[in-house]
Amino acid sequence: MTTQMRQEFDEYIKKFKASKPEEIQQQMQDAITELEASDEGKGLKKGDKAPNFTLPDAAGNSVSLDEQLKQGPVILTFYRGNWCPYCNMELRAYQEIIEDIHGAGAELLAISPQTPDHSMSAQEKHDLEYKVLSDVGNKVADEFNLVYRLPDYLIDIYKGNKLDVDQYNGDAEWTLPVSATYIIASDGTIAYEYTKADYKDRVEPSEVLAELKKLK
Repeated sequence: MTTQMRQEFDEYIKKFKASKPEEIQQQMQDAITELEASDEGKGLKKGDKAPNFTLPDAAGNSVSLDEQLKQGPVILTFYRGNWCPYCNMELRAYQEIIEDIHGAGAELLAISPQTPDHSMSAQEKHDLEYKVLSDVGNKVADEFNLVYRLPDYLIDIYKGNKLDVDQYNGDAEWTLPVSATYIIASDGTIAYEYTKADYKDRVEPSEVLAELKKLK
């Protein structure tokens, strides 16, 4: 089942282009272009061993990747935060197919640098039936080679729109993970990855499900 994510993305982008000044749009695109040209946020690749981690979920319970893998494969998706409209659309899209993911014997873990309180807000807002984890300080994202710092001019734009990412994350670093999705096989090997510097470019969740079903 193809989700509504791509259609929702296209509709939001259309509204964004119609409502935001061209100068702001260009600066936001410049930030993406600069990140694509840099060495930051390239991510781990298919065949790499996924580093183990333990993170708190929205309720404060510790969740370990190794323990999850004992039960089956894991879909791991890194998102920026519930302040990001694209992230919210993606989280909802995964909820659309969560029964199929569980039916394939897998679990889904969504990770952001937000504090547990903000992760709880995301989980409750979208009625998510999967674990939303808090990677405060982007420590796990860094192990997956996904972390980058927002350029100063983009921080100014965010602040001008009262988008205080530092408050969501509980630190003053203004770092984020590149949007990335992995399928981790039961042996801890990355069986699939999709990593893009452009936060508007995300894999359709139904494609991830199809890749998951290829695992033996």
